[in-house]
Amino acid sequence: MEKYEKLEKVGEGTYGKVYKAKDKSSGQLVALKKTRLEMDEEGIPPTALREISLLQLLSQSIYIVRLLCVEQVDKNGKPLLYLVFEYLDTDLKKYIDSHRKGLNPRPLPPKVIQSFLYQLCKGVAHCHSHGVLHRDLKPQNLLVDKDNGILKIADLGLGRAFTVPLKSYTHEIVTLWYRAPEVLLGTASYSTGVDMWSVGCIFAEMVRRQALFAGDSELQQLLHIFRLLGTPNEELWPGVSKFRDWHEYPEWAPQNIARAVPTLESTGVDLLSKMLQYDPSKRIEAKEALKHPYFNTLDKSQY
Repeated sequence: MEKYEKLEKVGEGTYGKVYKAKDKSSGQLVALKKTRLEMDEEGIPPTALREISLLQLLSQSIYIVRLLCVEQVDKNGKPLLYLVFEYLDTDLKKYIDSHRKGLNPRPLPPKVIQSFLYQLCKGVAHCHSHGVLHRDLKPQNLLVDKDNGILKIADLGLGRAFTVPLKSYTHEIVTLWYRAPEVLLGTASYSTGVDMWSVGCIFAEMVRRQALFAGDSELQQLLHIFRLLGTPNEELWPGVSKFRDWHEYPEWAPQNIARAVPTLESTGVDLLSKMLQYDPSKRIEAKEALKHPYFNTLDKSQY
């Protein structure tokens, strides 16, 4: 690790500390992620190696944070892995916050929302086409290159190789705000729909500058969703009452989703409603979303 000069700790990532550092030879800024690995006698577990090679494959897309290299360090006879990523100075949560508070609160420009959402769908489609679910998409995991208007997905696919975290960054509770209803209800099988639900929540949040469903427990989270979209039933979502954590809930009628995003034009509302379908099999896929009329006014040649 002598090659890098650590500049500052930029966060407690879900899987260990994250440092901003400089590559001494090239001057390039990088993010060093220190991962605690459960090592066996043979060294790095094969699951971790598979995840890392998958990460390298996926990060060839411009919409995924690039994994530059992996460094192994021995600390007191225990191997530590550092994942070296390209460094980006902000994330979508900070970007939205900068438009919501401070000296100059203002909406995100519709063109920026459209461009960021398109890039997010591109990145998600890329992951899904390689059989990878992210499972924890949220604004904090989307890094933003403000100068070039580029959005990149981070914290990808480490969930299965590294021991699952108990807490996420800086001791905040792992957020439930972007979690799909089938996950909250205890589904046994994940599908690409879990990511698309999160994308819908992120889309709405860019428009509103605040979370669409901000629950502080799994039950609260479900009730927030039900109040807007209506309490699901077997007609709306066949099989819903068979989920492990299904109970009888208060009966709410569906609201018009446009009321939650009053400044969003009608094609945007249509796309959002397709992302927030209860039945995961009816949720729009990332690849389809890219062709939605909401993006008709976007100059796609630049992507």
